[in-house]
Amino acid sequence: MDRLCEVPADQLYAAAAAIAIFTTLLLLLSLKLFKRAKSNTVVLTRLSGSGKTVIFYQLRDGSTHQGTVTSMEPNEDTFILHSEKTGKGKIKSVHVVDVPGHSRLRPKLDEYLPQAAGIVFVVDALDFLPNCRSASEYLYDLLTKGSVVKKKIPVLILCNKTDKVTAHTKEFIRRQIEKEIDKLRASRSTISAADIANEFSLGIPGEPFSFTQCSNKVTTADASGLTGEISQLEEFIREHVKQSLGIVFKPGFLLN
Repeated sequence: MDRLCEVPADQLYAAAAAIAIFTTLLLLLSLKLFKRAKSNTVVLTRLSGSGKTVIFYQLRDGSTHQGTVTSMEPNEDTFILHSEKTGKGKIKSVHVVDVPGHSRLRPKLDEYLPQAAGIVFVVDALDFLPNCRSASEYLYDLLTKGSVVKKKIPVLILCNKTDKVTAHTKEFIRRQIEKEIDKLRASRSTISAADIANEFSLGIPGEPFSFTQCSNKVTTADASGLTGEISQLEEFIREHVKQSLGIVFKPGFLLN
């Protein structure tokens, strides 16, 4: 204590300031690393028959598994994206969960959403119109879940099978889903709060619904699971599951 009292006050202040700065930087670095470590899960979901399980295998293996895959249990794996396996440097693995689309198994989705860095909602662009209503209901419920809204988890509407001539465009699909969700807002607002499972509401009262009104960022993209054209999906994944130092992912298009 005697020696401490002999130290000039300005030196004590400088030492205290240095310790404070060092502690703050260490805390910020720890929080950044912790956040980065958590953000590696991407959830694939949709109604049955959209082809999302084929997309899961394309991401992991670069194959379709003969295009005859069905899932009654979640497909879950952590892997390097197939398109990046030949890259140089340290490549960060992605944890991908393919949640079955069967209505009885959808509660499984709630187990994975809290850890999701991104959600991919797969739409069958070839057979879209007959399933537009049910797809919109599923997406409505997804975008009003507390676990999704509070964390502002980004959502990608992935229009699969767009390689087919008769497939609908992603712009058309986006507009139709927005219209259906607008109808759902009106119909569900007439139901008592006790009967509604949704934790949040969508859109702006009195205005037509648009995905731009969501707390979450909602984008659309094209894909073809059978031909392996999933570059837009891979860009979405790398936008939200950041690559490690040593490799740079160069996107080839702009999501809209």
